Amino acid sequence: MPIDVSLLSRICEAPGAPGSEKQIRALVLAELAGLADEVRIDNLGSVVALKKGRSSAKKTMAAAHMDEIGFIVTHVDDKGFVRFNPVGGFDPKTLTAQRVILHGREDIFGVMGSKPVHIMTADEKNKVPQIKDYFIDVGMSKEDVDKVVEVGDFITRHSPLMELGECVNVKSLDNRASVFVLLETLRELKNSMRQPAYDFYAVFTVQEEVGLRGAQASTLQIQPDFSFGLDTTIAYDVPGSTPQERCTGLGDGAAIKLMDASVICDFRMIEFMKAAAKRHQIKWQPEILAAGGTDTASLQRMVGGGSIAGAVSIPTRHIHQSIESCHKQDIAACILLLAACVCELDQHDWKFQ
Repeated sequence: MPIDVSLLSRICEAPGAPGSEKQIRALVLAELAGLADEVRIDNLGSVVALKKGRSSAKKTMAAAHMDEIGFIVTHVDDKGFVRFNPVGGFDPKTLTAQRVILHGREDIFGVMGSKPVHIMTADEKNKVPQIKDYFIDVGMSKEDVDKVVEVGDFITRHSPLMELGECVNVKSLDNRASVFVLLETLRELKNSMRQPAYDFYAVFTVQEEVGLRGAQASTLQIQPDFSFGLDTTIAYDVPGSTPQERCTGLGDGAAIKLMDASVICDFRMIEFMKAAAKRHQIKWQPEILAAGGTDTASLQRMVGGGSIAGAVSIPTRHIHQSIESCHKQDIAACILLLAACVCELDQHDWKFQ
């Protein structure tokens, strides 16, 4: 199944740091036209799209967060260099000489700078870099920077999408790949004229990277009976990795989450998702993530009595670094798996055995 790389590119390249999701939200709203029966924005800024099901007896929710890891301006020094704090978790060693965009009164480009290796001491060369060691060079004087940038402006990475063989490589595949999957699932339902088993709430959440905040608020409001988290996960299938560190591998299919540090997925949902993948001949792999969590935790817990929760994960290399990589057919498998699951929830025995 081919994927729309052009749409994926626009989704990934759109800026949207946590708390500043305006531009990616506008893109999502435009793409939702004709794909849902109702669309609204909640008070935190998450987009909620309702696709009516064959029955309204229960509710299904899937969540993909729109925000990406980014930065926020904290200071402009006398020479116009910009200091910043991270908004979300970064691996500092990946920042050196990376291009960024400062979203002030107008967008301006900058480059992450640090002390050149030529003048580092031996101790400095062996030290793991810290965020505080970096600054942003925008090539402007303080007077000119102050005209467009102020404390509190958000900063995102600049990285146009490239196709590398069977993979896509770009910033923010975490979690724009899942935003793409959720949009394309709605499109798949429309094009195949299939209807979800139950009223289906496709939610594009905010502020996941700083504590699952948008998902908590949306889940509290919707109160789903069934839920699916949609996010990327670690594909540590590269040189130097060991089998027990692997988690998932690129090209091995959609990942069905078993557990991560924040959630143990419902065993009934895991069985259901595996059976759906087998029934539709969708390539899949199991996922156990030793550290980190996703919106799935909020989907499971922010409901009176809990929801029956699972997750569709997209294997991703170089996650939370300057650029990330996913396999196109893994993304396609995730679309097919989610579409099958939301349409067939009423065909499974959900009783505890």
